[in-house]
Amino acid sequence: MLRLDLIDPLISGNKWFKLAHHLAAASDAGAQGVISLGGGHSNHLHALAAAGKRFGFATVGLLRGHPVQTPTIEDVQAFGMQLHWLGYGGYRARHEAGFWRPWLEQYPDFYPIPEGGGGVPGALGCAGLPSMVRDQLSQMGWDDYYGWWLAAGTGTTLAGLVLAEAGARPVYGAMAVPDDHGVAQSVAAICGLPHYYESEPRGSKLACESDLSGSRDVSDVMASSRASSLPQEAYCESGRYIYQLLSASRGGFAKTDPQLLDFITRSEAQSGIPLEPLYTGKALLALHDEVLSGRFAPGTRLIFVHTGGLQGRRGMGL
Repeated sequence: MLRLDLIDPLISGNKWFKLAHHLAAASDAGAQGVISLGGGHSNHLHALAAAGKRFGFATVGLLRGHPVQTPTIEDVQAFGMQLHWLGYGGYRARHEAGFWRPWLEQYPDFYPIPEGGGGVPGALGCAGLPSMVRDQLSQMGWDDYYGWWLAAGTGTTLAGLVLAEAGARPVYGAMAVPDDHGVAQSVAAICGLPHYYESEPRGSKLACESDLSGSRDVSDVMASSRASSLPQEAYCESGRYIYQLLSASRGGFAKTDPQLLDFITRSEAQSGIPLEPLYTGKALLALHDEVLSGRFAPGTRLIFVHTGGLQGRRGMGL
């Protein structure tokens, strides 16, 4: 298990890596602050607000729904983040052309960061994780590993791993959101996989082609991001990328059930490693079930990524 939850007490988990390139770009642009989106329990906004307080830049959060007080909201306000609640319809408009225009007119010197720290910069920030792991393999007595397993919310971290591995090892993403949240499309766009054809029935295998020609340059990746729809629970294998997305939302984002909560309780008691029920808990339970089903041969070495987000436990009474 790669314990990204131990990276930092506030800028925790994969958020540290997803924000790195975004904040560097904001600094290069001479921005006075950054503006981003999330919900009332958002790990992303929590990390962003904490970074703003620590490193001395202003932060603005555009929030889903109507005003609520949660432990997360209390924290981000204490960190100095300015909040605007968009309602639910207003938040759904975040993907529409022109969404950012009025906000950047109101905050003209602010740099916009996508929801969750997503996009190519967020993925490239996570692309350094494999080298971090390889540097530590000898300490565990390993000479190599088979692949990766992690939760997928926006798919950004998974996409970074896919880019970094470049087909050398598979990356498995346990989707913590339903099929209609666009995780597959997001991953395909970041990885620059514009052409798809189903070679086998839905949920089994997907063949894909890429015109990146091995490039890792941000502008090249973005220029090649012309993704079409991709079946959820699809397996993508080309000469360059291998990844698989599996449904693990257990009824929807932020949905829990007795089996999940019991699994988390037992896992924490056995390992001493804290989990949360929205991402890491669901991802680990999905891995547990796949191991029992025989997907992986005994002795297979997988890197499970603990993506942090433990601050969100407070809002669920954990």
